[in-house]
Amino acid sequence: MPTRTATVGSASGLHARPAKIFVEAAAKAPVKVTIRVGDRKPVPAKSMLSVLALGAKQGTEVVLEAEGDGADEALDSLAELLATDLDAGHV
Repeated sequence: MPTRTATVGSASGLHARPAKIFVEAAAKAPVKVTIRVGDRKPVPAKSMLSVLALGAKQGTEVVLEAEGDGADEALDSLAELLATDLDAGHV
């Protein structure tokens, strides 16, 4: 299963606006994507509540996983998005 590690770049972490932008992007992916912090259980990247519950702050490393046709492209795009400061509107 393809995976990507990304470092959260948003100043407020994955909270409120940055989480919304990430979740919307994950929902557009043609594959099911999960996200996790450390060795915690992966959660659906398309679930706003699940992403918020991760408590990922700026600088936190997260692991994205996906499976199926288009998984690599989706993971590359989402990892790149997470690395930007979504609070500053860089989308």
